Amino acid sequence: MSMRLTQLSGPLLKIDSHALVLGDRPLRAGVRREATSRFRDPIWNLGPANHPRHGRRLTLNLTTVPEQFLLATKELFYALLASEPPPGHLLLRVETIRRHFSSVLGFLTWADNRGVRSLAALTAEDLAAYQDHLLRRQGATATWRHRQRHAVRLFWVYRARLLTDQLMFDPDGLEAWEDENCWTGKRENCTDRIPEAVLGPLLGWALRWVDEFSDDVVRAHAEWGALNVNTGANRRRRGAPHARDVREQLAALLTRYRAERCPLPRGTKGWVNRAHLARELNCNEATLYEPPLVALLEEAARDVGIADGTWLRAEIRGQVNGRPWRDAIGYEELPELARQLQLACYVVIAYLSGMRDNEVKHLRRGCVTARRDNTGRVYRWTVTSQAFKGESTPEGAEATWVVGEPVGRAISVLERLHPPDQDLLFALLPSSRHYHHETADRAKVSQQTCSDLEAFVNWIGAYCDIHNLPDRVPLVAGQRWRLTTSQFRRTLAWFIARRPGGVIAGAIQYRHQRVQMFEGYAGTSRSGFRAEVEAEQALERGEQLLAMVEGHEHQRLGGPAAEEARVRLEEFGRHANAAFAGTVVTDERRLQLIMRRHDPDVHPGKFVTCIHNADRALCHQSRANRQGPVLPECKPLACRNVALTPANLAAWREQLARLDQALASADVLAPYLHHRLAEQRDRVARFLDEAGHAPEDSA
Repeated sequence: MSMRLTQLSGPLLKIDSHALVLGDRPLRAGVRREATSRFRDPIWNLGPANHPRHGRRLTLNLTTVPEQFLLATKELFYALLASEPPPGHLLLRVETIRRHFSSVLGFLTWADNRGVRSLAALTAEDLAAYQDHLLRRQGATATWRHRQRHAVRLFWVYRARLLTDQLMFDPDGLEAWEDENCWTGKRENCTDRIPEAVLGPLLGWALRWVDEFSDDVVRAHAEWGALNVNTGANRRRRGAPHARDVREQLAALLTRYRAERCPLPRGTKGWVNRAHLARELNCNEATLYEPPLVALLEEAARDVGIADGTWLRAEIRGQVNGRPWRDAIGYEELPELARQLQLACYVVIAYLSGMRDNEVKHLRRGCVTARRDNTGRVYRWTVTSQAFKGESTPEGAEATWVVGEPVGRAISVLERLHPPDQDLLFALLPSSRHYHHETADRAKVSQQTCSDLEAFVNWIGAYCDIHNLPDRVPLVAGQRWRLTTSQFRRTLAWFIARRPGGVIAGAIQYRHQRVQMFEGYAGTSRSGFRAEVEAEQALERGEQLLAMVEGHEHQRLGGPAAEEARVRLEEFGRHANAAFAGTVVTDERRLQLIMRRHDPDVHPGKFVTCIHNADRALCHQSRANRQGPVLPECKPLACRNVALTPANLAAWREQLARLDQALASADVLAPYLHHRLAEQRDRVARFLDEAGHAPEDSA
C-alpha cells in the first residue's frame, strides 16, 4: 500500500526549556502564570487551567513516557496546550488533553515493547498490529478503540509542530486501522439509558431521602458537627478545661441523661463510651479515667443503663409505610448517611433537570428562583449554574434551567446540610473523612459520585432486606446495572423525546442550539434510540387498534376516511386472528410481529384518528420526509385522512362547548378576538355536521 509522506516546509524552532506549557490559557483565580509548569519539568500540572470545580487534579507525568519518545511527546502536548490548533481543528480543553495523554502513553509503551525506536520508524504493519492489540482487549468497546487510535493520530495532525521526530503517514489511510463496529459521527450519543426497572426504585428512594429522611439527617448532621469540633486536634488547639470543672460538667451531663431516661453511650469494649462523653463535655478523654469521675459514670450506668451503641439525640420523624425509617442515628454512621443524602439530592437534580454532571456540581447556595403569579402561587422554578460545554471560554458561562418543585426541594436540603459559609452545594461535607479546608471550594469528581451511586444502591438493597420491602433496585440480565453520571441526562432525553413535541422541548431544556442536536444527543437511528422510540410507539398503537377491532369500534367511525379505516382495521384483525388462532394477543413480542408485518398505518389521537395516506396528507406539505404522519402539524378540519371515533367526537364536542362558553363573554372580548373565536366555532360545527354527527343545539 502506498503511503503519503509528510512534507514539512519552513524551519522548526526549538522550544525554550523555560516555556510555560499552559501558554495564554485562562487560569483559575489566584494563580500566578509564572508559577505554572514549564517545558523542562518532568511533571506538568494542568490544574491552574482546569476551571470546573468538580475536576480532579490533572497532571502529565512525563517520566512514564519511554525515553526515545519523550521529546516528541513533550512537543506534541506543548502544541496541544500552548499553541493554536491546525486549521480545521478545535482548541482542546485540558481535561480532553489529559485523556489523550493516557491513550498516547498506552500506545508508546506498546511500541516500546515492540522494539520501535522512533515515531518515524513506525510502519503500516506496526499500526495494524496495534489495532489488533486493541481488538484483543477484553471488554473494550468500539468507541474506546476509536479514542485510542485518535490519540495516536495526533502525532500526524500536529506533525508540523514536532522538531525531534515525526509520524510519516496518516494512520487513517490504513484499511487495517478501520473498525467496522465503530461509528464516530459527532451527533451520536452512545451513553446507555437507565432501564425503567432500575430508574423507578432509584428515583423513588432518592425522593424518599429528600422528602422524608432529610430532616432527620440534617438535624443529626448539625449535632454531629457540634460534637466533632470537640474531637482530637480541634480540642487540643483550644485547650481543655481543668479536671475540677469537668467533674461539675459531667455531673450536669449525667443529670440530663437521667432526666431524659436515656442510656449512656456504649463503647467498643462494652462499657460507657468515654470518648463520646468527652466530645459532649469538650474535655480530654483521659480525664474521664480518674477514679472520682469513674464513680459518677458507674452510678449513672446503674440508673439508666448502657445503650447498644453511640446514638445521637436527633429525633427520628421520617417514615416508611407509616413506621419510623430507623430507631436512631449513630455518631459513627452519620457521615455515611449524610453522604447518602447528598447523593439522593444529586439523583433528583441530575435526572429531573437534564443538567450535565459538571453543571450540577457547580450549583451554589441561592441558585433556585421561584416565580409566582399575582396570587402568590409558584408557577415555575429555575436554577442557575455554570455551563461549560459549547461555551467560548474555559471558565464557562452562567446558564439557567427550568426545573420542577422536587429539584427545588433537593437544593433546599443541600443548603441546610452544608454549613452556612459553604457556597458550593456538591463540595465534600464536613463529616466526610476526606474533608479538609482545601477541599471546601472543590466539588466531588465524577468518579466519586459514581462510587456514591453504587453505595446508594447497596444501601437500598440492604434496607429492603432488613425491612422486607419489595422496592429494591433489580438486576438487569442477571447483573448489577452500573450507574454513571451521564446516564441521567441521557435517560431524561429518552422520556422527553417520547412526548408530543418533545424534541423541541428537549432542545430548549438541554440548551441545544438546534433541534437536530437534541436528536443526536438523545440518540439517532444508529444507536437504536429512534428505532426504540418508534417500536414502543408502534406497540402502544397496536394495543389501541386491537382494542378497537375487538370492540367493533372501527364499524362506528365517522369522517372522510371512515370507510378506509374500517377496511384497514378489519384486515388488521384478520391477520391477528390468523396468526394466533383467535386468541387475545397479550404478548409484546407477538404484537410487535403483527405490527411489523401488518401495520394498518392507522394512528389514534385525541381529536382525530389519522388513516395515513402520504399523497393527501396535509401535514407533509412543508416536509421532504413523508414517512408517517406528522401529528403536531395535523390539519384535522381540512385533511381527507381523518376518521373520527366516538372518543374523538366527544373531544370535539368539549372543544365546541369551550368555544361557546368563551363567546358567551362577548362583552369582555376584543372585537378581533371575538371574530376569530366565532370563526373557529363555525368551522368546528361545520366539520362535525359534514362528518355526519351534527352538534347538539347549544342555544
